[in-house]
Amino acid sequence: MTSVQQPDRAASRRLSSYYFLRAAVSAGWVAAALTVGKTMPPAAAVLLVAYPAWDAVANLLDARRSGGLTANPPQALNAAASSVVALAVALALGWSLNAVLAVFGVWAVLSGLLQLATGIRRWSAGAQWAMVLSGAQSALAGGFFVKLAAGAAIPGIADVAPYAAFGAFYFLISAVWLRVALFRKTSAERLA
Repeated sequence: MTSVQQPDRAASRRLSSYYFLRAAVSAGWVAAALTVGKTMPPAAAVLLVAYPAWDAVANLLDARRSGGLTANPPQALNAAASSVVALAVALALGWSLNAVLAVFGVWAVLSGLLQLATGIRRWSAGAQWAMVLSGAQSALAGGFFVKLAAGAAIPGIADVAPYAAFGAFYFLISAVWLRVALFRKTSAERLA
């Protein structure tokens, strides 16, 4: 094994573990949103603020493990934007759920485009097609949220849950894809 292969393996393992973590947290958030969040408005409020706050923490964690904030401008910007959005959601909760959904919509567009940029930058790491697809879908969902927020219907946390569920799905796909690729490399080397 050369010294070039080892960092690639370590980076793939780290990235895969990060994606598994993102998938698990998002899946847990969806479960909480569709159970406790649907029946208890205070819990829904906490969950709505927690989602972008977690995204900020996750982007910081990813950037730090991938060379730092300076080396990863999309993640640094995404962490900053998600932090601001967590505060904006907390404030919007005082106005209306339509305002909350509008904030989520604008954030989904921005964070989706930043995730898409990160996926393109990391293309050679593997499994980034799912991150690019997720980023594009997030941006489209954000536009839908903004349109829904402008309507007369009062949205709820259940309107955001599918967005988070798709995010969990894409992170899980990328994590599994990376692990399978690592397994194949290891198996091929053992046979060689």
